[in-house]
Amino acid sequence: MKTGQITSAGQASRRRLLDAATAEFAAYGIAGARVDRISAAAQVNKAQLYAYFGNKDRLFDAVFAEHLDLIVGTVPVTGDDLPGYAVRLYDAYLVHPELVRLATWARLERTPTGDLYHFMTGHDAEKLRSITDAQTAGVVDPSIPAAEVLAMVTAMSMTWSPASVMYTASKDEPESDHTRRRAALALTVRRAFAP
Repeated sequence: MKTGQITSAGQASRRRLLDAATAEFAAYGIAGARVDRISAAAQVNKAQLYAYFGNKDRLFDAVFAEHLDLIVGTVPVTGDDLPGYAVRLYDAYLVHPELVRLATWARLERTPTGDLYHFMTGHDAEKLRSITDAQTAGVVDPSIPAAEVLAMVTAMSMTWSPASVMYTASKDEPESDHTRRRAALALTVRRAFAP
């Protein structure tokens, strides 16, 4: 075995640590997360955790990096169907509430202002292009910059997400509640951005 190479058992331990850390950080944030709980949940000793990740902050970075593609790209934007995009985001938040929680903690504890994904150059380029194309085609109001449209549609889709200040939906609620919210969300987005 080469120096620095992780064995299959080590890879399994690292995977358990990342999974346990995802749950811990989603629930408690960076400051509130406890290495002891992560280590116990993963059934991996703290020395291994530190060997793999160095410290709690770097462990959060690894968890956040692993989930970035899901957080940023979980639902592709369809500029000519912003209501559908908002509804698909609503559904994604029901299935993966930990993604919203991780992004919220990153916002609160790491990047309080500006672009949360500033280190991912071009992360929203395809989304903005899709919205701009829809504006050019006369489907979306062209007087609102594409970046603002994307920000507002995303925020509207999070009305019932784990980041909501009013009410957080759960996949365990009756389907009729979700159907009602989806319809209200789609109608609101359609009206807000119609040309």
